[in-house]
Amino acid sequence: MNVTLFGLGYVGSVTATGLAVRGHRVIGVDTDEAKVATINAGRPTVVEPDLDALTAEAVASGALRAATSAAEALADSDLSVVCVGTPSAGNGSTNLTFIRRVVTEIGRALAGTSRPHTVVIRSTVPPSTVDEIVVPLLEQASGRRIGSNLQVAMCPEFLREGSSVADFFDPPFLVIGGSEAAAAAVRELFGFVTCPVHVVAIRSAESVKYASNAFHALKVAFTNELARLFRLLSVDSREVMAVFVEDRQLNISPAYLRPGFAFGGSCLPKDVRSLLHLARMNTVDMPVLGGAMASNDILVRDLADRILQAVDETGGGNRRVALLGLAFKHQTDDLRESPNVELAEILIGKGLEVRIHDPVVAPAKLSGANLQYVQAKLPHLQKVLHDDPAEALLGAHVAVVSCAQPQVVAAVLDAAPPVVLDVDGRLAPLERLAGYQGVGW
Repeated sequence: MNVTLFGLGYVGSVTATGLAVRGHRVIGVDTDEAKVATINAGRPTVVEPDLDALTAEAVASGALRAATSAAEALADSDLSVVCVGTPSAGNGSTNLTFIRRVVTEIGRALAGTSRPHTVVIRSTVPPSTVDEIVVPLLEQASGRRIGSNLQVAMCPEFLREGSSVADFFDPPFLVIGGSEAAAAAVRELFGFVTCPVHVVAIRSAESVKYASNAFHALKVAFTNELARLFRLLSVDSREVMAVFVEDRQLNISPAYLRPGFAFGGSCLPKDVRSLLHLARMNTVDMPVLGGAMASNDILVRDLADRILQAVDETGGGNRRVALLGLAFKHQTDDLRESPNVELAEILIGKGLEVRIHDPVVAPAKLSGANLQYVQAKLPHLQKVLHDDPAEALLGAHVAVVSCAQPQVVAAVLDAAPPVVLDVDGRLAPLERLAGYQGVGW
């Protein structure tokens, strides 16, 4: 393909060289004349292992060159790759000045033409940037509409400085946001990689990069936060984390990385509080773990507020809420620190008529700490608990569903309450209901 790449910094220099050595004809565009001259001299603009030799090879073969003129570079281009910087503004927002400028230049160069062209945003941009900024600017400047001959895609990069060349040729996956036609062009562009390819909504593609970087930052902060405490307890945190990462079922895995409701049970809240207490006793600040507890509480309160708002919208005429699922985890009767119990307590305290069904929970069988907890939180559980999900749903304006058992799902579909809040995330049949909402989607 004839590729025009905008921005010859870290991402752009590596991407331009990588595409060129894999058979594409690439023109890199940058307003910095020094960068353009450096590329044309066969040298990369950044210091990265293995990049020098690859850039020299690509330039010597004629597959890679650089220019300052967008119009010249786009003359015979099939596809534009935008790799310009998106730095932080003073208020923490993302500065999209370079994105706006480049997209406008691309549009002007395409004005008056009808040749097929695909614009691929590789820069890290906030969700909605492509839909609300890139597409309107491109259409306005080109006088064309996104369609058969003009496509836009989002394809975030996952390159680490210091190993970006290796990451480019062997990425964990290829994420493409856009139409089938746009995705086909990006697939062709990166046809040399053998990783899984995920074609998703544009906003999802924009968001995957933020989720990845936020999680990387969280992992670094989490590990170092524990290390600060463990050092004072005469614990070698290197040994702890070396064992920790060996668990690929829970610790380094998809476990717990699925949107849903708050955590609870007899382990997580208790053990996090214990670590926070140890930290206070040793005068160590642990804002990451403290923030985890605070964030968990916020999620419960946020859902309660949404339910109260839904009830208020009825004018107060129907204050009946059905909670389908009470235990903190499916197919158990453990109510200790269950966010569903906390939610029920809040709603009852606000004067709502709460009806509860959980196919596993039987008050007569509860014992020990489990019984003590629910007696403290919901002393009248027996009065609001129903054996039949249809009874719990009878006349309810809001149904909060955290239980995935078939009989529960069937009852919700049959009752079709005006508002259905899915706090599980695996209740696809409920999405056909007009009142369906996800707790975080």
